[in-house]
Amino acid sequence: MTPPPGRAAGRITRLALLTAIALTIFLVEAQLPAPLPVPGVKLGLANIVTVYAVFALGPGDALLILSARVFLGAVFSGQMMTLLYSGAGGLLAWGAMVLLSRSLSQWQLWLCSPAAALFHNAGQLLAAAAVMGTWAVLAYLPYLILSGLLTGLFTGLCAQFLLKRLEKLGV
Repeated sequence: MTPPPGRAAGRITRLALLTAIALTIFLVEAQLPAPLPVPGVKLGLANIVTVYAVFALGPGDALLILSARVFLGAVFSGQMMTLLYSGAGGLLAWGAMVLLSRSLSQWQLWLCSPAAALFHNAGQLLAAAAVMGTWAVLAYLPYLILSGLLTGLFTGLCAQFLLKRLEKLGV
């Protein structure tokens, strides 16, 4: 059954706007210096949009936003390896968020983000191990666990705030 034309257009518009916001955040953050001299450590602010989308729009729409952001981010940044690393990390993080969203309420979504950040880092390390042909990259794991928990908590709290704010606005 196809949705009415106005409803489909509204959904596509919302997905496009959220993708544009996430992509803009991703590209701006890519221009900032790394907070730590450890490859893969960054704030991951674009994930605020993904966490919000999983809870507010559902897993399917969140995956569309994530996929478009990862692909366009790689194209616009000119770093095609970003597609591999962000794609692997993003898919694992999305899967973790979807599983956790089934047992958490909308008002607990901030708990979902640190777990998703850990899975994102694991996906990136697995992709790096595959590309480089060595498990030596796992030496970064302790740093990525700590940074993932901290940045995941921050992005989760931001997504929680966003959800509350948009609900007050009736969006």
